[in-house]
Amino acid sequence: MPTDERLAFETKLQQDASFQTEVEDIKTLLLGIETQSLKEKMEVFHADLPIQMETGVSPTKVWFLRYRNIAAAVIIIAASTSFWLFNDSSNEKLYANFFKPDPGLPTTMSTSDNYTFYDAMVNYKEGEYKKAISKWEKLEVKAPNNDTVIYFIGVAYLADNDTDSAIPYLQKSSTIIESVFLKDAYFYLGLAYLKKNNKEQAILFLKKSGSDDSKKLLEKLN
Repeated sequence: MPTDERLAFETKLQQDASFQTEVEDIKTLLLGIETQSLKEKMEVFHADLPIQMETGVSPTKVWFLRYRNIAAAVIIIAASTSFWLFNDSSNEKLYANFFKPDPGLPTTMSTSDNYTFYDAMVNYKEGEYKKAISKWEKLEVKAPNNDTVIYFIGVAYLADNDTDSAIPYLQKSSTIIESVFLKDAYFYLGLAYLKKNNKEQAILFLKKSGSDDSKKLLEKLN
């Protein structure tokens, strides 16, 4: 790999658990093809000994004719894998450069419901996103249209690298026009779609945000 691609690959491999799994799956696939190829090579070698005696064609040549197709298949898989790994690398880099978890709200305790919210906020600020989400989702059951709870569940999911779960909450948050988190909801929704490699949707929501960070990111995307 060129140096910049290798560094991008290594960075993504360290930070993205799902990407690690996908890479391991590809390695397993290629290793399986190689192992099967070697096994069949030996079988063909022994099976083709009579062919050499009858036709004068060497086992080596027979093996080459049969296995050049396997070699071609491995090359195609490797090439398509390389494209798959890096076709969204620029979007991944932009996401990594622009994503920062929302700093959260000051943790002041008062009523019992507020206590639960701010207790979860402490978890959120400490990077314990799953704990925070679990507590906030219980509050959401009681107040399903609370813009603050909905917004922070969305950004917590995104911070926890669960983009698919983050998007519905951020979308719902972006429909609450009177919310003080509206611009931020649009921004994080744009980032979520960027991470999903959906540039068109990312640009749409970043434009709606109009925040300084959104404008800077749009300049990079355009």
